[in-house]
Amino acid sequence: MKKAAIIGGGVIGGGWAARFLLNGWDVAVFDPDPEAERKIGEVLANARRALPALYDRAMPAEGTLSFAATIAEAVAGANWVQESVPERLEMKQKVYAEIQETLDPEAVIGSSTSGFKPSELQEGAKDPTQILVTHPFNPVYLLPLIEVVPGETFDPRAVDWAKKVLTDVGMYPLHVRKEIDAHIADRFLEAVWREALWLVKDGIATTEEIDEAIRMGFGLRWAQMGLFETYRVAGGEAGMKHFMAQFGPALEWPWTKLMDVPEFTDDLVDLIAEQSDAQSGRMSIRELERLRDDNLVGILRALKKNKAAAGGIIATHEERFPLTLEADLPVTVDRAIPQTWTDYNGHMNEAHYLEAGAQATDAFMVLIGADAEYIAGGNSYFTVENHLRYLDEMKAGEQLRVRTQVMRGEGKKLHLFHFIENGGGTLCATMETMLLHVSLETRRSCAPLPEVEAKLVAYAGAHSTLAKPDGAGRSIG
Repeated sequence: MKKAAIIGGGVIGGGWAARFLLNGWDVAVFDPDPEAERKIGEVLANARRALPALYDRAMPAEGTLSFAATIAEAVAGANWVQESVPERLEMKQKVYAEIQETLDPEAVIGSSTSGFKPSELQEGAKDPTQILVTHPFNPVYLLPLIEVVPGETFDPRAVDWAKKVLTDVGMYPLHVRKEIDAHIADRFLEAVWREALWLVKDGIATTEEIDEAIRMGFGLRWAQMGLFETYRVAGGEAGMKHFMAQFGPALEWPWTKLMDVPEFTDDLVDLIAEQSDAQSGRMSIRELERLRDDNLVGILRALKKNKAAAGGIIATHEERFPLTLEADLPVTVDRAIPQTWTDYNGHMNEAHYLEAGAQATDAFMVLIGADAEYIAGGNSYFTVENHLRYLDEMKAGEQLRVRTQVMRGEGKKLHLFHFIENGGGTLCATMETMLLHVSLETRRSCAPLPEVEAKLVAYAGAHSTLAKPDGAGRSIG
């Protein structure tokens, strides 16, 4: 059984609920806010639209969401508790005391705090080692980084369990070895935030211009390389040492005001709020969240293709999702349709029907043993012809399933027919494809290796009793 208790259902708590729920955990939420159920429902709607779009396999079956009337009810039977209440130390310590009255001693309490050290959270606790900082980044359901800070008093078992759970739900636990105010990442953010406030206050840049400087420039580099690797590349062939020699002296120049904070006056707050409204006020918060999610999915999927940075976490996590196989026709694709696959009409672009069929062909090749190891050995199948029929619309967020029938499988030829369906079983497209087995050494067609041919012949024999699919053998005109 996997059950997570979420204490505090704001933006972060709602993101945690979505992250666990969509990875197959049952989730119980406690939040005294009468609007908590509505707010979490809206966050979940965005998460259901975005998170599955990162993966090319079906995610685990969604867990059960419940709302508890008390903390004790929420944590009963929980393996994991995530505290995301407001950043007031006395409130957090009171919540921990109430949690530990009924929580299983083997469970872990993670705190979403961005500023408090674990030793501060643990003061007066019944079992201090049960409490860790597990600091996420918004949106929790998309961004993988989690700062795991055990503090000076900790149980190695609890830390290991925390890392296991967080990895299980597709996150990247960064073990912070020494506790420090604001942990690691927020200290960088605070430095940038302070400098940005001065740039606005001194009339040098607006909120929009500062955001453009980040998203049009170094933000794109940081997303895939971080800070030090970016600077290493900036050093050219001579590397990091050359970069440090070139730009190290700049540290003594009066460029920044990092230790000098502008007074947080009403005038400064009004100025920033006015500029921010002009910059983004045309969109609601939910619209901004969906825009953010769509952009993140696109960036993360690009990183996933190369198994780089955060994309590597997604690629590794996806391997936990099993491919579904059925006795009659194997399900070779079972995934959500990402927003990036849609066009100006709001439905899936025709090129991505071909991509779905290509993914189905690749999955079938793995099924018969023509996998990465087989290809590395010098053999593969090359596509020589495709024919697609478009029968119905498919939209972003819908489930896409492909079932594959073998039309021919003897000798060099592999003839497949893919049924492309939505989650409700409606046939939305078909793709007929012909492939030839090829030696990668000679780049000429040849017979497949015996073990692959045997599996292929078995599938072809089993499928020979099935009716010829409607549309098979058709061509335009």
